[in-house]
Amino acid sequence: MHLRFLSAICFALLPLLSHAAPRTCLVVGISDGDTLTARCGRFGSYEEIKVRIAAIDAPERSQPYGQRSRQALSRLCYFEQAVIAERDTDRYGRTVADVSCKGQDAGTHLVSEGWAWVYDFNGIATRRGGGLFKLQDGARAQRLGLWASAKPTPPWEWRRRQRESDSSEALF
Repeated sequence: MHLRFLSAICFALLPLLSHAAPRTCLVVGISDGDTLTARCGRFGSYEEIKVRIAAIDAPERSQPYGQRSRQALSRLCYFEQAVIAERDTDRYGRTVADVSCKGQDAGTHLVSEGWAWVYDFNGIATRRGGGLFKLQDGARAQRLGLWASAKPTPPWEWRRRQRESDSSEALF
């Protein structure tokens, strides 16, 4: 009985133990407005990691505002040292993390300038106190970035429509 109890506690605490300490890495690539590639480690033993910025979702590259969002992340982080605080790993094997470049939180920066939506997967944005939602509301009210469009399409809806379109085309 005690062994099962201890096993259950260890299993429950495992996600908390798996979060590594923040590390500083060089950003060597920007895929889109919420994904970057960073080179971590020492000379001769570098590790490249693909990082998805936690709590945001930016337009896809081929979606309206996708290139502008990518450029905004690039201006902040490309070829800069980034502090990466891992939170999770997504289904594509990317590290989901809080990322800071030039002393600024990248997710906060992109949302406040209107280049990304708050994406509250696993309640990360809510657990942070909801500040990202207020920044998004402010960007929307000021019609910044993608909010200049009357009805911008969130990336998760755009991706869903793309999948549906692709599957309906496969039928013909």
